[in-house]
Amino acid sequence: MNSGYEESLDKNFSRAYNLCTGDFSHEELFAFLKNGNMPEKQFAALEISSVNNQSEADILMDNLTGCDGKIREAVAFKISELIQLNKNFFYYYPDIFADATIDINANICRTIIECLNYLKDDLDFAKTYTDKILMFIDDALETLDSFNFRDKKYTINKQLFKLYWCLEGINVFFEKLNENNLIESLTRCAEIEEYTIREKVALVLKHEVKTEQLINLKKRLKNDTNYYVKNI
Repeated sequence: MNSGYEESLDKNFSRAYNLCTGDFSHEELFAFLKNGNMPEKQFAALEISSVNNQSEADILMDNLTGCDGKIREAVAFKISELIQLNKNFFYYYPDIFADATIDINANICRTIIECLNYLKDDLDFAKTYTDKILMFIDDALETLDSFNFRDKKYTINKQLFKLYWCLEGINVFFEKLNENNLIESLTRCAEIEEYTIREKVALVLKHEVKTEQLINLKKRLKNDTNYYVKNI
């Protein structure tokens, strides 16, 4: 099968019509998702109604990252449906879920955070996922520290966007984590000038914290200059 669209609008329309009016089996839909072109993959992701084995889950998750944004968004949406039916198929992909958490499409990030709530009971998943998320946070903070006034605003915003969603991920799993492993990252994030990042740190610290450093950080954020941060 082709890897992209057809060469003309007429053929694209014809192919889309055939997909939408066709009656495809479960196996055919997964074949589209595995080997199809972009519209076939997007169509298949939206039409699939169940995952029946781990191989099918592999195909679905393989299309959550590293492909066209329309496919990634359709797959994220479908996972958010299927994970409610049988979450056991999805415990095997903490690294992929971590990568999808910082997708450039905020709709995907938001959908993945919702999915994670169904997986937070698994300690192995929680550790592997958050280890990678903490690595993303460290990378983003180091990149921000290296910027100067000549750096373009969108480059800075890209790192802030990454921190925003990483903190959302940490919030999902906070109760499963060792607080000591979070102190440095949360403290550094709480020093970011952009208030939305401090607001996400405050959200994480709404949980019951036990370490002295995080208790003090929580007190500090309660007196933040920003209304939304101190009232979170």
